[in-house]
Amino acid sequence: MSILSDDVLESIHSRAAGYDRDNSFFAEDLEELRAAGYLTALVPTRLGGLGLSLRDLVREQMRLAAAAPATALAVNMHFVWNGIAKTMLDRGDDSLEFVLTDSAAGEVYALAISEAGNDLVLFGSTTDAVPQPDGAYEFTGTKIFTSLSPAWTRLGLFGLDSTSPDAPKLVHAIVDRDAAGITVLDDWDTLGMRASQSNSTRLERVRAEPDRILRRLDPGPNPDLLIFAIFANFETLLSSVYVGIAQRALELGVENATKRTSARNDGAAKSLDLDVRWKLADAAIAFDAVIPQLDAIANDLDNVVDRGDQWFRALVGLKLRATETAKFVVDQAIRVSGGATYFAGNELGRLYRDVLAGGFHPSNEDSAHATVATALLGPMP
Repeated sequence: MSILSDDVLESIHSRAAGYDRDNSFFAEDLEELRAAGYLTALVPTRLGGLGLSLRDLVREQMRLAAAAPATALAVNMHFVWNGIAKTMLDRGDDSLEFVLTDSAAGEVYALAISEAGNDLVLFGSTTDAVPQPDGAYEFTGTKIFTSLSPAWTRLGLFGLDSTSPDAPKLVHAIVDRDAAGITVLDDWDTLGMRASQSNSTRLERVRAEPDRILRRLDPGPNPDLLIFAIFANFETLLSSVYVGIAQRALELGVENATKRTSARNDGAAKSLDLDVRWKLADAAIAFDAVIPQLDAIANDLDNVVDRGDQWFRALVGLKLRATETAKFVVDQAIRVSGGATYFAGNELGRLYRDVLAGGFHPSNEDSAHATVATALLGPMP
């Protein structure tokens, strides 16, 4: 099921280089996506959305990422929260259904999980969550990589309650943008994914209302459905973005190999060079392997397939394969495309910078291997 027309994608693609050059937010893209109803893609039709499956959406996100990686990456964070709510709803938990109705009404969700120096990710937090007498919480800390910084209206976050009688507890909540104490820093000047404007967010006693406290969980690995839903949707949707980058890089590699000629071979097209052909074939073989894996995981999430304790193995494996494959494909495409890719403004050069961000998203290479080893061999003593 396709939502984004070729015309919309071409319009978005035409602006990507300018956003990157100016280090500016993809405001025009967001308006086009909103007008197309795209931000309601995962919202069930009964709640006013388009009712796409996760598999449908990952295919759309691949197309969007091929046109504008930073736009796709940032919109992904809104979709992660919608996916969390849908995954839980599909499994009989409607406690986050309000996220879907919010999105149908035009709210834009962002994800505030990452913290500088916190490699525990979802298993711990350096943000303080202080309980209030009425059941609310106040959050104080700094979140990094908060994509959609100029546009989000709802922020999903978590912090550590270290003062309650049953402490410590990790408190997950949703706050509104107009809540007192939120400061969006102007600190996003990065090598790639520039249009995402994933600025840091400073929280100073930011209040989450009692009805927006999602969970209070023990620190560390936790079987709660919310944790599974966050991890599953983040890893799967993130992977779709990097697969889209790989797809576009392969297209550009083929196009450039066809256009370039070789003086050494009497002006013959580079596409007839055996080394060039081998490199592009190698890139295509790697690319072709990741799409079935992405489809299978998205399908199993849609169909509530129980993979038991092997789910996290599958999810980290997908993310690592998608991001590493994308890097490899981009690199091969650059190798066959020549020195023009080294100039500012070249699309492959921009993809090279964008694809490097994949290594910074959870789970990183070390964490992924530790997770798979635990699934195979059991936990370390």
